[in-house]
Amino acid sequence: MVAAPKTTTEPTIESAPSDAEVVVRTTSPDGVGVPTHEVAVVMPCLNEELTLATCIDKAKRSLTDLGVDHEIVIADNGSTDRSREIAVEHGARVVPVSEKGYGAALRGGIAGARSTYVIMGDADDSYDFSTLAPFVESLRGGSDLVMGNRFAGGIDKGAMPFLHKYLGNPVLSFLGRLFFRAPVRDFHCGLRGFRRDAVLKMDLRTSGMEFASEMVMKASLMGMRVDEVPTTLSQDGRDRAPHLRTWRDGWRHLKFMLMYAPRWLFVLPGLVLLLAGLLAGGVLLTGPVKLGSITLDVHTMLVAMAGVLVGFQAIVFGVCTETFAEAEGFVPRTHRLARGASKLINVERAVILGAVLLLGGLALIGVAVGQWWSAGFGDLEYASTMRWVIPGVTLTALGVQSVLAGFFLAILTVRRR
Repeated sequence: MVAAPKTTTEPTIESAPSDAEVVVRTTSPDGVGVPTHEVAVVMPCLNEELTLATCIDKAKRSLTDLGVDHEIVIADNGSTDRSREIAVEHGARVVPVSEKGYGAALRGGIAGARSTYVIMGDADDSYDFSTLAPFVESLRGGSDLVMGNRFAGGIDKGAMPFLHKYLGNPVLSFLGRLFFRAPVRDFHCGLRGFRRDAVLKMDLRTSGMEFASEMVMKASLMGMRVDEVPTTLSQDGRDRAPHLRTWRDGWRHLKFMLMYAPRWLFVLPGLVLLLAGLLAGGVLLTGPVKLGSITLDVHTMLVAMAGVLVGFQAIVFGVCTETFAEAEGFVPRTHRLARGASKLINVERAVILGAVLLLGGLALIGVAVGQWWSAGFGDLEYASTMRWVIPGVTLTALGVQSVLAGFFLAILTVRRR
């Protein structure tokens, strides 16, 4: 027999949880406050009076039929219509969130939830709250994050804009799998379930639409179990345009993903530039190279050495970015790049490497000066001299950059109180 589900008997409109209250909840021994329900359905809300009641009723009916002890939490983000009153009338608990933004509303709603698991979804009736069984089953089976997959479940005609369906979502989902190894094919599905304590451990920071991406990225980076279940998407029931803006929000998501993937943004492109520059420059050190009717000479060497400098700088940016992100808690303390760099690179080693490069560069420049002296400081053969000057200047610059990068990385790794 299934025990009768418990629901909130006196729905109320609460005050938003303060920062102090959130800190207490997230730093308690078990990571959360004592849960009084198994599942909380959290819906961000901003003037959703036309569809809110339908979403609440569907969620309550679905969880009641499953015999799940639950509550419905409406994270109200400053509605000026009857959304709050409608939520209370239909048995939901309202948590006002003053900070504006999709992510801010969800963070407030999750912090205010009193449950072991949370299922979140938009209150515009585009997601099907009447079929929550797959999410509950997956969470009970040990998943930390359960993503809905609209492409697997079905998308009604007109429910998703053409560019979102065939370009934006597939491309960003592919990049999410590539950058973070997230086993997700619908990276931006708004209907998803998760362990509340797991999400609190993620220490999510964003307040806008990036919140959805940040959750998946951090779950993957922290080695949490991420699963996916089919869900559907219908046309929303609002009488106004959606808050989402195709190009603006698409760029924001891409930019945010790149910021959380310094190896792909900085290190790998830097390595390609560095190695290609070294290869081309090394070949041209011995003299001009002919490729059919094309002759590559010192001008090409100059471009190659510029690639070496830019590549080296990009790698330094990547290491410093990941070190800073790990120190500030933006990414978990498991990144091999940051941990390896902190063990391998210190000020002393950077100074030694920089000194070696600097001396090597000055030596090459000295050879060019010697040739000039031998010619009585008169005219020189341009190509011959530049074969010494270009790599000499490059090594000198790399030496200075190495020393500065060592000190900068040391500053980033200083422990803060």
